Amino acid sequence: MKHITLEACVDSVESAFAAYKGGADRIELCQNLPIGGTTPNPWLFDKVRKHTDIRIHVLIRPRFGDFCYTDDEFELICDAVDVYRSMGADGIVLGILKTDGSLDTNRMKILMDKCGDMSVTLHRAFDVCKDPFTAMEEAISLGIDTILTSGQENLCINGKERIRRLVRASKDKISIQVCGGVNAQRIEELYLYTGAPCYHMSGKTVLDSPMIYRKANVNMGAPGVHEYEIWRTDKEKIKEAREIIERLQKG
Repeated sequence: MKHITLEACVDSVESAFAAYKGGADRIELCQNLPIGGTTPNPWLFDKVRKHTDIRIHVLIRPRFGDFCYTDDEFELICDAVDVYRSMGADGIVLGILKTDGSLDTNRMKILMDKCGDMSVTLHRAFDVCKDPFTAMEEAISLGIDTILTSGQENLCINGKERIRRLVRASKDKISIQVCGGVNAQRIEELYLYTGAPCYHMSGKTVLDSPMIYRKANVNMGAPGVHEYEIWRTDKEKIKEAREIIERLQKG
């Protein structure tokens, strides 16, 4: 029976516990999900590790925006990998591009050496690279375990043809992990169409802040980011996806 992996992307202790209780195989731990995720602080990792035995893959992304980094930013990435390796992370999620849209294989090689025996996922830098098939071959050569992708579209459902081509071209040398609007129903559709073995979802629900007093004319974040909306992983959404996966695995 082919194993299908379910990964939940979480940025809080509460969401990590919900993913764990819902039946996720592992979590991608980050912070600041509303802006695509950034490197989490070690205290968040430590809290999740103390209270669950779920596999934790840590996102290493020093800032919002593109994936072409300065020397100082690259040092921060290296330091973060060192920290999470010492803390016992099961995996690292990262990616660096050159200005021409190709994978920065020199810097990626340095990071791979630092990762040691941790699993490594090439994150959605892959989805904005110039040539995904060349990048995939380079990732295989580097020893990367997984590629996180929506098929270079905003939503995986729109990128399913490219995802299927990537799965076939990978020849099981690297795992293709589908992201970008993944839910239980899309897992079923995409697995049957592409054969991709891994799925990445937040299972997001938006909660209203408990704040009663609210200052209407002050915005602390970027336009469209609301201080009084809290993103959380919904255990039931993860559970629903787990049930779909178990049915698919039974054939």
